[in-house]
Amino acid sequence: MDKQPMPPDVVVRRLPLYARTLSYLQQEGKKSVSSQELGARINVTAAQIRKDLSYFGQLGKQGIGYNVEELLHHINRILGLSQQWNVVLIGVGPLGQAIARYSGFSEKGIHIVGLFDVDPKKIGTDFAGIPIRHVNDLPTVAREHTVRMAIVAVSAEHAQEVVDLLVKAGVEAILNYAPVIVQVPSGVWVRHIDPVSLLHSMTYYLAREAPVPPS
Repeated sequence: MDKQPMPPDVVVRRLPLYARTLSYLQQEGKKSVSSQELGARINVTAAQIRKDLSYFGQLGKQGIGYNVEELLHHINRILGLSQQWNVVLIGVGPLGQAIARYSGFSEKGIHIVGLFDVDPKKIGTDFAGIPIRHVNDLPTVAREHTVRMAIVAVSAEHAQEVVDLLVKAGVEAILNYAPVIVQVPSGVWVRHIDPVSLLHSMTYYLAREAPVPPS
């Protein structure tokens, strides 16, 4: 039997949006949803919905649409959300603290098992019920808890050093909040989140608008 083609990364990035939207539909009591309605919810065309989901088999029925519960279950399984994922967080400054406090992680199968920093005032204390340890302890914690994902919330100048340490510890997926593009070897996935860059990508459109003359 031929293997199904690997979906493009842009499709994989949309899957969590589908799952979240389907969860809302389920809460609303919806039993089925058409590709048009699902697409309208996340600003994607119905054709794109059908194309995206076709990478994962025949999931809907023509003229009927998708069963909300079944499609949500299928996407959650594709995303590996039927299991718990242990994660470490490096950098317990204001941003790291906000991330560590976010309750949405545990609700969606993400479990932060370790906080790491280099500040001697923080090391040995607890935050959000999690001990803060020195980054040198990272390999030990990663091995003990089978950690494959990490969140980096350190300054730009230390980000690559931290990422290199994570890769050596066997981490395969990194969510990077540092305002710098980090380099990783093949087989390691990185997602960069830089709020300033995202805002600047919108100031482009605002700057093109004609200025309003003073009254």
